[in-house]
Amino acid sequence: MKDFYISDCVRQENKIVTASFVVVSKQIKPKKTGEPYLALTLGDRTGQLEAKMWDNVEDVLEAFEQDDFLKIKGLVNKYKNRFQLTIHKLRKLGEGEIDFSDYLPKTTKNIDELWQALAAFVASINNPYLKSLLLAFMADSEIAAAYRNAPAAKTLHHAYIGGLLDHVVSLMRSCDLVCRNYPQVNRDLLIAGAFLHDIGKIHELAYNRSFSYTTRGQLLGHMVIELEMLQGKLALVPDFPPDLKAMLEHLIISHHGQYEFGSPKLPMFPEALVLHYMDDLDSKMEAMRAHFEREADLESPWTSYNASLGRPLLNTAKFLAPKKTPPAENSSPSLDEELQEVGAETRPSKSAASQEQTPPLHGLTLPGLEPRR
Repeated sequence: MKDFYISDCVRQENKIVTASFVVVSKQIKPKKTGEPYLALTLGDRTGQLEAKMWDNVEDVLEAFEQDDFLKIKGLVNKYKNRFQLTIHKLRKLGEGEIDFSDYLPKTTKNIDELWQALAAFVASINNPYLKSLLLAFMADSEIAAAYRNAPAAKTLHHAYIGGLLDHVVSLMRSCDLVCRNYPQVNRDLLIAGAFLHDIGKIHELAYNRSFSYTTRGQLLGHMVIELEMLQGKLALVPDFPPDLKAMLEHLIISHHGQYEFGSPKLPMFPEALVLHYMDDLDSKMEAMRAHFEREADLESPWTSYNASLGRPLLNTAKFLAPKKTPPAENSSPSLDEELQEVGAETRPSKSAASQEQTPPLHGLTLPGLEPRR
């Protein structure tokens, strides 16, 4: 197990660390002088980190490639409010030095239970065409295995093994609740849209050594891939209604909700609108949860800047937690202590006690403190 993870950057800022990482991306760029420097994206199971190597670059240019594992010594610092690593030394790790569990994050939830939850939602669909279609996807052993293991995204949300299944089951639960409040929404169509909306991620993303895009994923994107997958499975469902097919296609291509987010069409019917907003909500809530988890050890309720959400975040659990009361200092005596001291000074000695009765404490007058009437 590694001693340093990327999530530890907050506690190791401006310190030298030695740790191992997987190379998510590798670029060779020119300095202003024309000499090369290395620009890397490094990864482990807690996230990704930009890294630069400025000196002695020629010695290591050909020593490794993308998806290799490196042992690195360098300085953790910040640039434009984002952590980065300035590399001093590096070497490629041998296969025997690699513990793959250090580099690919995995859901803490039970995959079998998530798959059973997905199957239960599919079984609850009343429309026979939609149910037969989704069962055809689940019966495909290659698709099912990938659906159970794929991440839902490269970095933004549910970026871990099992993340796609975790995201879809969570999304189906939210959609189910919304349907109870809006009876005009077709639940069968919405649940089918939730099942299909990201299924193309199983081909868009590679996740053997690190999370990256496949060539097909780079060229087409998951929505185009999903339309191809849909067409293939529709052939297994006789007499599938053309209008229902068009609605499924619209759910797929509109679920990002905005043109600038990659959807060629905006959501145009209730189920498409609900799918977009519930998908967006689930992804953002997971992004927040993951950020709070990464910085759980920090005392401040405010997190560092979250790039995907474009803001720092307030951890309400920390913010509303009872504040720790610092121990009281004994530098100045309390009023009760002062009164006790004065009472002791005015109390007669034992020898005089038989001759003079001790005056009551409430009769004392201190400077600036009048007795109560």
